[in-house]
Amino acid sequence: MAHSNGPIRIGTRGSPLALAQASEVRARLISAHGLTEEDFAIEVISTSGDRILDRPLSEVGGKGLFTKEIEAALLEDRIDLAVHSSKDMATAIPDGLEISAFLEREDVRDAFIGRDARTIADLPEGATVGSASLRRQALLKRIRPDLNTIIFRGNVQTRLRKLNEGQADATLLAIAGLNRMDMAHHATDILSPDDFPPAPGQGAICIESRTGDGRVRDLVGAIAHAQTTSALIAERAFLAVLDGSCRTPIAARAVLGEAGTMRFHGMILRPDGTEVHEIHEEGDADAALQIGERGARAVLAKAGPHFFEGWGEPQP
Repeated sequence: MAHSNGPIRIGTRGSPLALAQASEVRARLISAHGLTEEDFAIEVISTSGDRILDRPLSEVGGKGLFTKEIEAALLEDRIDLAVHSSKDMATAIPDGLEISAFLEREDVRDAFIGRDARTIADLPEGATVGSASLRRQALLKRIRPDLNTIIFRGNVQTRLRKLNEGQADATLLAIAGLNRMDMAHHATDILSPDDFPPAPGQGAICIESRTGDGRVRDLVGAIAHAQTTSALIAERAFLAVLDGSCRTPIAARAVLGEAGTMRFHGMILRPDGTEVHEIHEEGDADAALQIGERGARAVLAKAGPHFFEGWGEPQP
């Protein structure tokens, strides 16, 4: 199975979480195909999102900042497959590339990490919460309009260090990432996904490869998770219709039930949390794409045609 010139090359960002995800993919492939660690090489690729830490993502290009250099390495045949956090993936995939698998999804929920307060309700009036996510900021302000939010960039370890240094009273992180790094003990509260819905794709690892690379598709097909794939198809369809980026607070969660049914919850918010529109859809999981698209059209109809205008534009 190894690459003709050596091991199978896995491209990833260099953060501890990204490396944990790449190692998880490697371990699953080893188990599925009877391979060894020597059959793989993990190639660390620095991305713009890792280097630009002084500004919000929304001001410097959004989601693609964590993927474009890795995708360039794929297109140039410097790696064989790329491992991403699904929520970092733009809805438009570059020509010549494809999403070849989603791994079984981890916990979709957000974790609250308070320095003194254990829950959002426990935060004192006017407390400061650090987060790089407009979705998390908007959902927070919906619950607690008095809170002050600031941009927290950097990897999980950096954000926890900033919190300990007193730069904020609390922060929010995906519990999936904490679980993957055995750091879930840092969470002081886990937020209900009904009240605090996740980002589309949150908790799922995505594998990207070159279009038509049957060898890699066969390799990763053995570790693809069908239910997660259906959920992500719906959530990414919702995002695509809304033209969602890091500049727009958007939440979505698809849950598969018994007998192949799907329940879908989608939400769009103003960044200050003052206006929220949400929808609930149900249908056959085989129609995941249509469920996501239908949900997006329904929520846009509620919000009106001008909901994303003005505040959704990138800053100069």
